[in-house]
Amino acid sequence: MTIYPAIDLFEGKAVRLTRGDYAQMTIYNDDPVSLARSFREDGASAAHIVDLEGARDGCPANFGIIERIAGESGLEIQTGGGIRTAAIVGKYLKTGVKRVILGTAAVSVPGFLQEMVSEYGEAIAVSADIRGGFIAVKGWTELSDKDALEFCHTVGEIGVQTLICTDISKDGVLSGTNMELYRALRATLSINLIASGGITSLDEIRALSVLGMNGAILGKAMYTGAIKLADAVKIVADC
Repeated sequence: MTIYPAIDLFEGKAVRLTRGDYAQMTIYNDDPVSLARSFREDGASAAHIVDLEGARDGCPANFGIIERIAGESGLEIQTGGGIRTAAIVGKYLKTGVKRVILGTAAVSVPGFLQEMVSEYGEAIAVSADIRGGFIAVKGWTELSDKDALEFCHTVGEIGVQTLICTDISKDGVLSGTNMELYRALRATLSINLIASGGITSLDEIRALSVLGMNGAILGKAMYTGAIKLADAVKIVADC
């Protein structure tokens, strides 16, 4: 399993939201590029980066910073947030980003996800952001009519190889992750699954690895010191 330390970008800074609420934002670092380098020093091989302004407004706002992180950090980068056209997908992949994450566009633009998977294969991932059993879009500010589990299975049928699944109710509150959700997905899906939202302890990381998850995203627990990134990386290596 791969550990993905997260950087959520807003106005060029690394921040965290609580349950996806832009009114509950904490700034943790003014220099995301240096932050990404520190992840590498702690043993991480990859990072998960979200352009929060892009996700909310529909157009990337932090492209330059993400380009620098991809080029300077030594990490494999997966990124999302406002990526809703083929031109933007291609632009990100040219920077050296390993994987582009589609969220809102995968839900609301007919045929777009299939087109991108046909064009770029495993370089396309999908983010399933779940609130109350349905998929949330536009930076988690709106709820679609897509049933979450049905959506996840449809994504797999299309040919997406990596699914990032977030229980929004768990995100940023240090209450523990939704193991029941990941067990259900792992039991029925054969694609790569990355857990996100509420991971609070090394025991949870170990449990996710044993379950067969392919990745785990660390956010607030890492920033507050509840989990040390180096310890998380070591736990996974020892599993």
